[in-house]
Amino acid sequence: MRPFADVAAEMEETLDPGDWDEMRALSHRIVDDSIDYMRDIRRRPVWREMPEEVRTFFQAPLPRKPAPTAEVYRQVTEKLMPYPMGNVHPRFWSWYMGSGNFTGALADFLAAVQGSNLGGGSHAAALMDEQVVNWCKEMVGFPASASGTLLSGGSMANLIGLTVARNFKAGVDVREEGVAAISKPLRYYGSDQIHSCHRRALEVLGLGNRALRRIATGEDLRIDLTALRRAIAEDRAESFRPVCIIANAGTVNTGAIDDLEALARLAAEEDLWLHVDGCIGALLAIAPRNAYRVCGLEHADSVALDPHKWLHAPFDVGCILIRNATAHRESFAVTPEYLESTPRGLASGRWLYEYGLQTTRSFRALKVWMALKEHGVEAFGRLIDQNIAQAAFLTQLIVEEPFLELVAPTSINIVCFRFRPGAVSAEALKALNTEIMLRLQEQGTAALSDTTVHGEHCLRVAINNHRTRRDDLELLIRETVRLGRQISGI
Repeated sequence: MRPFADVAAEMEETLDPGDWDEMRALSHRIVDDSIDYMRDIRRRPVWREMPEEVRTFFQAPLPRKPAPTAEVYRQVTEKLMPYPMGNVHPRFWSWYMGSGNFTGALADFLAAVQGSNLGGGSHAAALMDEQVVNWCKEMVGFPASASGTLLSGGSMANLIGLTVARNFKAGVDVREEGVAAISKPLRYYGSDQIHSCHRRALEVLGLGNRALRRIATGEDLRIDLTALRRAIAEDRAESFRPVCIIANAGTVNTGAIDDLEALARLAAEEDLWLHVDGCIGALLAIAPRNAYRVCGLEHADSVALDPHKWLHAPFDVGCILIRNATAHRESFAVTPEYLESTPRGLASGRWLYEYGLQTTRSFRALKVWMALKEHGVEAFGRLIDQNIAQAAFLTQLIVEEPFLELVAPTSINIVCFRFRPGAVSAEALKALNTEIMLRLQEQGTAALSDTTVHGEHCLRVAINNHRTRRDDLELLIRETVRLGRQISGI
């Protein structure tokens, strides 16, 4: 009878390639194809509907047996790559998406090859992660003593900031005693234009949607400071505990920026935490011609920002910065025996998981680090200025076109407008503009989104793509007018 050890040795397997030379050849092909994909992006539609055979392909059952890697890649090239969301395309302006960069894509590959877990420890990836956070502090004017961490994006960044605000201002040890121990209901304040992630954050924090008081905005879509002061006074009189103001450095609807300097003064007077949702506009701080728009950002207690937007990193990477580093760590740190630090060796480094909810953290920093090293931060600042200038150009085209009208003032890089053929009902106008938007998408010309601003439905163009050119915007106007006239029969 053969020894068990011999049998076990024969059964050992690995996921490494059986033929490294064959894998090398395929990898070179994948890189070559990827370069062609990015180089030729303008030749492809922004978006296109998937045929039924593609939808059916993604309903196939779990694979039980192996397939050659080349065949797996063939399926990717045929069934996945031709049908993207489209956000890397120069005419993708829906919602507020990042457009990526090729060096960042290579960085994601290298990060996956190295395979580091960024929960912490003493290794180079952890140091790079901290360095990128430090660079983000420098970009927005935060002190070196501040804290911060990289996350998946704005929703998580805002959640972390609002969590620290709750724990620091609640008046009880929330981590130990829970939200039920809070003697007075907490209040957070934000404009009626704030992102929906703030509602979800307060629900997750156990405070509920009613803890978030929406303050009216003026014609400029910025928070009404008089109304905010009045709301805080009313809540104190009714035994609520005001704890936090959520300021917008760029709203998702229109890009409007609240008066950050005035809000910083008000927060200091009222002893409130000032959190800035800067996922759209915080990085204006690095733009030579537009940094003035976010003056006061440096006075915030916390700032959420998204390197996968105006730093053009591939998805996903967000960042939260917290002025009070002690409050940040105390909101999340737990040190079980299996994660105790050692005086030297692998566990001698800083534990990055102590600054957020994830113990396992992907190596997001490399794609930001490599692109900043390659281009320098000044290039990214100029690209921000470029997008804002393009939005102003588009706004002027709309103003000059008789069939189009602006629905909201253009603040930075988001333009809200609609096709208006004449005196029609609000319902008919919405249906017409929705149809224009859908046809622009279906014909692959451009990807727009729509929204409602102060009760008015409109098309929305968010220009934060480094590949966009002015002739793309001219094409948008021509096609919007052509489709609008065709659909309305004029």
